[in-house]
Amino acid sequence: MPDITLTGVAKSYGSGPAAVRGLDLTIPDGAFTCLLGPSGCGKTTTLRMIAGLEHPTAGRLEVGGRVLDSVADGIYVPPEKRDMGLVFQNYALWPHLTVRSNVEFGLRMRKVPAPERRARAEEALRMVRVGDCMDRYPAQLSGGQQQRVSLARMLAVNPSVLLLDEPLSNLDAQLRLEMRAELKRIHEETGATIVFVTHDQLEAMTMATDVVVMNHGELQQVAEPMTVYSRPANRFVAEFVGSPPMNLVSSGALFDALASFAGVRAGSIGVRPEALSFEPRPGAWTAEAVVEAVLPTGSSWTVRLRILDTEVFAVSYGPTPGSTVYVDRAALHVFDPAGVRLAEVPA
Repeated sequence: MPDITLTGVAKSYGSGPAAVRGLDLTIPDGAFTCLLGPSGCGKTTTLRMIAGLEHPTAGRLEVGGRVLDSVADGIYVPPEKRDMGLVFQNYALWPHLTVRSNVEFGLRMRKVPAPERRARAEEALRMVRVGDCMDRYPAQLSGGQQQRVSLARMLAVNPSVLLLDEPLSNLDAQLRLEMRAELKRIHEETGATIVFVTHDQLEAMTMATDVVVMNHGELQQVAEPMTVYSRPANRFVAEFVGSPPMNLVSSGALFDALASFAGVRAGSIGVRPEALSFEPRPGAWTAEAVVEAVLPTGSSWTVRLRILDTEVFAVSYGPTPGSTVYVDRAALHVFDPAGVRLAEVPA
Protein backbone atom coordinates (compact mmCIF):
# COMPACT_ATOMS: atom_id res chain seq x y z
CA MET A 1 0.00 0.00 0.00
CA PRO A 2 1.34 3.51 -0.80
CA ASP A 3 2.03 6.22 1.78
CA ILE A 4 -0.59 7.30 4.32
CA THR A 5 -0.88 11.10 4.26
CA LEU A 6 -2.66 13.27 6.80
CA THR A 7 -3.05 16.94 5.86
CA GLY A 8 -4.36 19.45 8.39
CA VAL A 9 -6.20 16.68 10.25
CA ALA A 10 -7.92 17.78 13.45
CA LYS A 11 -10.36 16.26 15.90
CA SER A 12 -12.44 18.03 18.54
CA TYR A 13 -15.09 16.72 20.90
CA GLY A 14 -17.72 19.35 21.64
CA SER A 15 -16.44 22.58 23.13
CA GLY A 16 -13.42 21.05 24.87
CA PRO A 17 -9.78 21.32 23.78
CA ALA A 18 -8.93 19.74 20.45
CA ALA A 19 -7.69 16.14 20.76
CA VAL A 20 -5.66 16.52 17.55
CA ARG A 21 -4.64 19.86 16.06
CA GLY A 22 -3.81 20.42 12.39
CA LEU A 23 -1.80 17.24 11.93
CA ASP A 24 0.46 17.07 8.85
CA LEU A 25 2.05 13.64 8.67
CA THR A 26 3.21 11.12 6.08
CA ILE A 27 3.62 7.46 7.05
CA PRO A 28 5.81 5.77 4.42
CA ASP A 29 4.78 2.55 2.75
CA GLY A 30 6.31 -0.42 4.56
CA ALA A 31 7.38 1.59 7.61
CA PHE A 32 6.96 0.54 11.24
CA THR A 33 5.79 3.88 12.62
CA CYS A 34 5.25 4.40 16.35
CA LEU A 35 2.97 7.17 17.60
CA LEU A 36 4.59 7.98 20.95
CA GLY A 37 3.47 10.31 23.70
CA PRO A 38 1.88 10.61 27.14
CA SER A 39 -1.75 9.76 27.85
CA GLY A 40 -4.12 12.23 26.22
CA CYS A 41 -1.63 13.44 23.61
CA GLY A 42 -3.86 12.44 20.66
CA LYS A 43 -2.05 9.33 19.44
CA THR A 44 -4.98 6.90 19.80
CA THR A 45 -7.39 9.42 18.28
CA THR A 46 -5.01 9.73 15.31
CA LEU A 47 -4.92 5.94 14.90
CA ARG A 48 -8.71 5.73 15.09
CA MET A 49 -9.06 8.40 12.40
CA ILE A 50 -6.70 6.45 10.14
CA ALA A 51 -8.84 3.36 10.77
CA GLY A 52 -12.06 5.23 10.05
CA LEU A 53 -13.42 4.72 13.58
CA GLU A 54 -13.34 8.47 14.23
CA HIS A 55 -14.37 11.25 11.83
CA PRO A 56 -11.93 14.18 11.58
CA THR A 57 -13.44 17.60 12.23
CA ALA A 58 -10.99 19.14 9.75
CA GLY A 59 -8.43 18.04 7.19
CA ARG A 60 -7.83 15.29 4.69
CA LEU A 61 -6.56 11.70 4.91
CA GLU A 62 -5.27 9.86 1.84
CA VAL A 63 -3.67 6.53 1.06
CA GLY A 64 -1.69 6.58 -2.17
CA GLY A 65 -3.85 9.34 -3.62
CA ARG A 66 -7.12 7.64 -2.63
CA VAL A 67 -9.03 10.00 -0.35
CA LEU A 68 -10.42 8.20 2.71
CA ASP A 69 -11.51 11.33 4.60
CA SER A 70 -12.01 14.89 3.46
CA VAL A 71 -14.07 17.19 5.62
CA ALA A 72 -14.17 19.92 2.97
CA ASP A 73 -15.39 17.54 0.26
CA GLY A 74 -17.68 15.45 2.45
CA ILE A 75 -15.77 12.22 1.73
CA TYR A 76 -15.70 9.35 4.21
CA VAL A 77 -14.72 5.74 3.52
CA PRO A 78 -15.94 3.30 6.23
CA PRO A 79 -13.44 1.09 8.12
CA GLU A 80 -14.35 -2.14 6.33
CA LYS A 81 -13.36 -0.61 2.98
CA ARG A 82 -9.93 0.69 4.05
CA ASP A 83 -7.94 -2.59 3.87
CA MET A 84 -6.60 -2.12 7.39
CA GLY A 85 -6.36 -4.51 10.35
CA LEU A 86 -6.67 -3.46 13.99
CA VAL A 87 -5.45 -4.86 17.30
CA PHE A 88 -6.25 -3.21 20.63
CA GLN A 89 -5.17 -3.64 24.26
CA ASN A 90 -7.96 -6.10 24.97
CA TYR A 91 -7.68 -9.22 22.87
CA ALA A 92 -11.40 -9.29 21.91
CA LEU A 93 -11.45 -13.04 21.30
CA TRP A 94 -14.74 -14.93 21.24
CA PRO A 95 -14.62 -17.12 24.37
CA HIS A 96 -16.92 -19.81 22.92
CA LEU A 97 -14.83 -20.27 19.75
CA THR A 98 -11.59 -22.19 19.38
CA VAL A 99 -8.40 -20.36 18.46
CA ARG A 100 -8.74 -21.54 14.86
CA SER A 101 -12.37 -20.36 14.66
CA ASN A 102 -11.47 -16.99 16.17
CA VAL A 103 -8.85 -16.45 13.47
CA GLU A 104 -11.22 -17.63 10.76
CA PHE A 105 -13.96 -15.27 11.93
CA GLY A 106 -12.95 -12.24 9.83
CA LEU A 107 -12.47 -14.43 6.78
CA ARG A 108 -15.92 -15.95 7.28
CA MET A 109 -17.43 -12.45 7.38
CA ARG A 110 -15.71 -11.79 4.05
CA LYS A 111 -17.26 -14.98 2.66
CA VAL A 112 -13.89 -16.64 2.01
CA PRO A 113 -14.42 -20.33 1.11
CA ALA A 114 -13.93 -22.79 4.00
CA PRO A 115 -10.77 -24.53 2.67
CA GLU A 116 -9.04 -21.19 2.09
CA ARG A 117 -10.20 -19.91 5.49
CA ARG A 118 -8.67 -22.88 7.21
CA ALA A 119 -5.37 -22.62 5.33
CA ARG A 120 -5.00 -18.88 5.94
CA ALA A 121 -5.87 -19.21 9.62
CA GLU A 122 -3.34 -21.97 10.13
CA GLU A 123 -0.64 -20.03 8.27
CA ALA A 124 -1.28 -16.91 10.39
CA LEU A 125 -1.21 -18.90 13.63
CA ARG A 126 2.09 -20.50 12.65
CA MET A 127 3.50 -17.07 11.78
CA VAL A 128 2.83 -15.84 15.33
CA ARG A 129 4.04 -19.16 16.75
CA VAL A 130 0.88 -20.50 18.35
CA GLY A 131 0.19 -23.14 15.73
CA ASP A 132 -0.02 -25.80 18.42
CA CYS A 133 -2.95 -24.02 20.13
CA MET A 134 -5.46 -24.13 17.25
CA ASP A 135 -8.02 -26.31 19.01
CA ARG A 136 -7.86 -24.63 22.40
CA TYR A 137 -10.21 -21.96 23.72
CA PRO A 138 -9.06 -18.45 24.73
CA ALA A 139 -9.48 -19.20 28.46
CA GLN A 140 -6.89 -21.97 28.10
CA LEU A 141 -4.23 -19.55 26.82
CA SER A 142 -1.81 -17.19 28.56
CA GLY A 143 -2.08 -13.45 27.99
CA GLY A 144 0.81 -13.56 25.55
CA GLN A 145 -0.77 -16.39 23.59
CA GLN A 146 -4.10 -14.55 23.43
CA GLN A 147 -2.38 -11.47 22.04
CA ARG A 148 -0.65 -13.62 19.42
CA VAL A 149 -4.03 -15.06 18.41
CA SER A 150 -5.39 -11.53 18.12
CA LEU A 151 -2.49 -10.67 15.82
CA ALA A 152 -3.06 -13.85 13.79
CA ARG A 153 -6.73 -12.92 13.29
CA MET A 154 -5.62 -9.60 11.84
CA LEU A 155 -2.86 -11.12 9.68
CA ALA A 156 -5.18 -13.78 8.25
CA VAL A 157 -7.20 -11.18 6.34
CA ASN A 158 -3.93 -9.91 4.81
CA PRO A 159 -4.45 -6.15 5.32
CA SER A 160 -2.03 -3.68 3.76
CA VAL A 161 -1.86 -1.64 6.97
CA LEU A 162 -1.67 -3.00 10.53
CA LEU A 163 -2.94 -0.63 13.23
CA LEU A 164 -2.02 -1.53 16.81
CA ASP A 165 -3.22 0.47 19.82
CA GLU A 166 -0.99 -0.31 22.83
CA PRO A 167 -1.36 -4.07 22.24
CA LEU A 168 1.33 -5.01 24.77
CA SER A 169 0.07 -2.96 27.71
CA ASN A 170 -1.59 -5.88 29.49
CA LEU A 171 1.41 -8.20 29.28
CA ASP A 172 4.12 -8.73 31.90
CA ALA A 173 7.68 -7.56 31.26
CA GLN A 174 8.97 -10.86 29.85
CA LEU A 175 6.01 -11.29 27.49
CA ARG A 176 6.31 -7.69 26.32
CA LEU A 177 9.95 -8.30 25.44
CA GLU A 178 9.02 -11.44 23.50
CA MET A 179 6.17 -9.73 21.66
CA ARG A 180 8.34 -6.76 20.68
CA ALA A 181 10.70 -9.20 19.00
CA GLU A 182 7.76 -11.03 17.37
CA LEU A 183 6.24 -7.84 15.98
CA LYS A 184 9.56 -6.75 14.54
CA ARG A 185 9.99 -10.18 12.93
CA ILE A 186 6.46 -10.08 11.49
CA HIS A 187 7.13 -6.65 10.01
CA GLU A 188 10.33 -7.86 8.38
CA GLU A 189 8.61 -10.96 6.98
CA THR A 190 5.44 -9.30 5.68
CA GLY A 191 6.69 -5.86 4.67
CA ALA A 192 3.34 -4.44 5.82
CA THR A 193 2.91 -0.86 6.96
CA ILE A 194 2.52 -0.87 10.76
CA VAL A 195 1.21 2.04 12.83
CA PHE A 196 1.77 1.31 16.52
CA VAL A 197 0.49 3.49 19.37
CA THR A 198 2.41 3.45 22.65
CA HIS A 199 3.30 5.60 25.64
CA ASP A 200 6.33 3.35 26.26
CA GLN A 201 9.47 4.85 24.77
CA LEU A 202 11.30 1.52 24.98
CA GLU A 203 8.72 -0.06 22.65
CA ALA A 204 9.10 2.80 20.19
CA MET A 205 12.89 2.86 20.31
CA THR A 206 13.32 -0.90 19.86
CA MET A 207 10.72 -1.59 17.16
CA ALA A 208 10.08 1.47 15.03
CA THR A 209 11.67 2.61 11.80
CA ASP A 210 10.08 6.02 12.44
CA VAL A 211 8.91 7.62 15.68
CA VAL A 212 6.17 10.28 15.77
CA VAL A 213 6.27 12.11 19.11
CA MET A 214 3.02 13.87 20.05
CA ASN A 215 1.91 16.14 22.89
CA HIS A 216 -1.32 18.07 23.38
CA GLY A 217 -2.57 16.88 20.00
CA GLU A 218 0.40 18.28 18.08
CA LEU A 219 3.47 16.79 16.42
CA GLN A 220 6.68 17.42 18.32
CA GLN A 221 9.13 15.44 16.18
CA VAL A 222 9.11 12.83 13.41
CA ALA A 223 12.41 10.99 12.97
CA GLU A 224 14.26 7.70 13.27
CA PRO A 225 14.48 6.43 16.87
CA MET A 226 18.13 7.32 17.47
CA THR A 227 17.63 10.79 16.01
CA VAL A 228 14.76 11.42 18.43
CA TYR A 229 17.06 10.34 21.26
CA SER A 230 20.29 12.02 20.20
CA ARG A 231 18.86 15.19 18.62
CA PRO A 232 15.49 15.95 20.28
CA ALA A 233 13.64 18.72 18.47
CA ASN A 234 12.55 20.52 21.63
CA ARG A 235 12.52 20.39 25.41
CA PHE A 236 9.42 18.20 25.56
CA VAL A 237 11.02 15.46 23.44
CA ALA A 238 14.27 15.78 25.39
CA GLU A 239 12.48 15.24 28.69
CA PHE A 240 10.03 12.57 27.48
CA VAL A 241 12.48 10.29 25.68
CA GLY A 242 15.21 8.75 27.80
CA SER A 243 15.39 6.90 31.10
CA PRO A 244 16.61 8.49 33.25
CA PRO A 245 15.43 11.60 31.41
CA MET A 246 17.74 14.30 30.15
CA ASN A 247 19.05 16.70 32.79
CA LEU A 248 17.81 20.19 31.83
CA VAL A 249 18.73 23.51 33.45
CA SER A 250 17.61 27.01 32.53
CA SER A 251 18.78 29.07 35.51
CA GLY A 252 21.05 29.01 38.53
CA ALA A 253 24.76 28.41 39.04
CA LEU A 254 24.91 25.17 37.03
CA PHE A 255 23.17 26.78 34.08
CA ASP A 256 25.56 29.75 34.22
CA ALA A 257 28.58 27.43 34.25
CA LEU A 258 27.36 25.24 31.37
CA ALA A 259 26.16 28.27 29.39
CA SER A 260 29.59 29.81 29.66
CA PHE A 261 31.17 26.53 28.52
CA ALA A 262 28.69 26.21 25.62
CA GLY A 263 28.85 29.86 24.64
CA VAL A 264 25.14 30.64 25.05
CA ARG A 265 23.33 33.31 27.05
CA ALA A 266 19.67 32.28 27.34
CA GLY A 267 17.37 29.32 26.97
CA SER A 268 18.15 25.95 28.51
CA ILE A 269 20.91 23.38 28.37
CA GLY A 270 20.55 19.63 28.60
CA VAL A 271 22.89 16.70 29.06
CA ARG A 272 21.99 13.02 28.98
CA PRO A 273 22.80 11.12 32.21
CA GLU A 274 25.15 8.79 30.34
CA ALA A 275 27.08 11.81 29.01
CA LEU A 276 28.07 12.79 32.56
CA SER A 277 31.33 10.87 32.81
CA PHE A 278 33.33 9.99 35.90
CA GLU A 279 36.44 9.44 33.79
CA PRO A 280 38.71 12.37 32.83
CA ARG A 281 38.21 13.68 29.29
CA PRO A 282 40.54 16.14 27.54
CA GLY A 283 38.87 19.51 27.00
CA ALA A 284 35.75 18.53 28.95
CA TRP A 285 33.87 20.74 31.37
CA THR A 286 34.71 19.60 34.90
CA ALA A 287 32.84 19.98 38.16
CA GLU A 288 32.89 18.60 41.67
CA ALA A 289 29.74 16.73 42.63
CA VAL A 290 28.16 15.35 45.78
CA VAL A 291 26.90 11.79 45.34
CA GLU A 292 23.49 11.58 47.02
CA ALA A 293 22.36 8.10 45.96
CA VAL A 294 23.56 5.15 43.87
CA LEU A 295 20.77 2.98 42.44
CA PRO A 296 21.70 -0.39 40.90
CA THR A 297 19.88 -1.11 37.62
CA GLY A 298 21.58 -4.34 36.54
CA SER A 299 24.55 -3.72 34.27
CA SER A 300 24.93 -0.10 35.43
CA TRP A 301 24.10 2.24 38.29
CA THR A 302 21.93 5.36 38.22
CA VAL A 303 23.61 8.03 40.32
CA ARG A 304 21.85 11.03 41.83
CA LEU A 305 24.29 13.92 42.12
CA ARG A 306 24.25 17.50 43.28
CA ILE A 307 26.40 19.79 41.13
CA LEU A 308 26.55 23.38 42.40
CA ASP A 309 22.88 24.20 43.11
CA THR A 310 21.21 21.50 40.99
CA GLU A 311 20.30 17.83 41.38
CA VAL A 312 21.12 15.76 38.30
CA PHE A 313 21.31 12.11 37.32
CA ALA A 314 24.25 10.25 35.83
CA VAL A 315 24.96 6.68 34.74
CA SER A 316 27.90 4.85 36.27
CA TYR A 317 29.36 1.53 35.18
CA GLY A 318 30.83 0.89 38.60
CA PRO A 319 29.22 0.88 42.06
CA THR A 320 31.50 3.58 43.50
CA PRO A 321 31.46 6.64 41.22
CA GLY A 322 33.91 9.41 41.88
CA SER A 323 33.09 12.93 42.96
CA THR A 324 34.32 14.66 39.79
CA VAL A 325 32.23 14.70 36.61
CA TYR A 326 33.25 15.54 33.07
CA VAL A 327 31.08 16.69 30.17
CA ASP A 328 32.17 16.98 26.55
CA ARG A 329 30.98 20.12 24.77
CA ALA A 330 29.55 17.99 21.97
CA ALA A 331 27.30 16.22 24.49
CA LEU A 332 25.41 19.40 25.38
CA HIS A 333 21.91 20.02 24.00
CA VAL A 334 20.98 23.69 23.75
CA PHE A 335 17.40 24.96 23.45
CA ASP A 336 16.29 28.52 22.82
CA PRO A 337 13.94 30.36 25.26
CA ALA A 338 10.92 28.89 23.42
CA GLY A 339 12.28 25.38 23.99
CA VAL A 340 13.30 24.72 20.38
CA ARG A 341 16.59 22.94 19.80
CA LEU A 342 19.47 24.96 18.38
CA ALA A 343 20.93 23.14 15.40
CA GLU A 344 24.41 23.12 16.89
CA VAL A 345 26.14 24.28 20.05
CA PRO A 346 27.59 27.67 19.08
CA ALA A 347 31.23 27.49 18.03
